[in-house]
Amino acid sequence: MASLTSSRDFSLSVADCPLIQIEGWDATLRQFEKSVSASLNTKLPTSVGETVRHKGLLVVRVAPRRLWLVLDESAQAPALAVDPDLGCSVPLGEGRVRLKMAGPGIARLLSGCIAVNWHAPAAAPGRAVQTSFHHVPVLFLRIGETACELIVPRSFARSLSDWLAGG
Repeated sequence: MASLTSSRDFSLSVADCPLIQIEGWDATLRQFEKSVSASLNTKLPTSVGETVRHKGLLVVRVAPRRLWLVLDESAQAPALAVDPDLGCSVPLGEGRVRLKMAGPGIARLLSGCIAVNWHAPAAAPGRAVQTSFHHVPVLFLRIGETACELIVPRSFARSLSDWLAGG
């Protein structure tokens, strides 16, 4: 899946989103995080909304015990074996699509469809916010001063991208 809308003031691309969700059990969370960090060879984000980028992989803390591993389009999935005594993992990529948007009016455009304050520290570049877009759960990733991504359910990708392209 790939499409692109572009003008002088706004660009929108739609692509598959390779994604793995991992979650640690409460009782073994510290050990789970140590194991995952060693496996990925990077530190993990510590607070909800924090992200860590490492070699084509964006690690997003989406909940206190849950991480999303969002792969760049050309990146290989990490060899990650989660010990079932510590946690679990599930691929979510088949059900998600990445909408990449950029342009000087992006904050104004998004203010009409998602409840995220573009200027708040929680939505600063490098941060992630779970929100909804017309009652559809999405993950908002701020990637620059005038750029962001939305990770959306595949079943709603077409209608959300059509709304954005027409907005």
